[in-house]
Amino acid sequence: MSDAVPEPAGQENGAAPEPQQAEAGYEPAAPAPLDVPRTPTGNAEVDARLARLADADHLATDGHVEVYEDVHRGLRDALTALDARPGPPAPPSPPSPYDRRS
Repeated sequence: MSDAVPEPAGQENGAAPEPQQAEAGYEPAAPAPLDVPRTPTGNAEVDARLARLADADHLATDGHVEVYEDVHRGLRDALTALDARPGPPAPPSPPSPYDRRS
């Protein structure tokens, strides 16, 4: 009796297994919308970027990355712009009692 495990057909001498043949007539499913709801934020620039996500609904999976990266870049730019905008002017400070000149 031997403890050796027989090699499956096509794998003698350490050869790589043969790839499985796809069934005849098999076609991957066509792209379909995910129907993920997108709630408006009230910011037109952000809402436009989020609406761009719908473009991925009509692409094969390998095309999603480009859309997601574009949306991410746009959202990051919108957030960066918020930091760069000056806010309202600060209200004048009340005079300090130490500032009185006699």
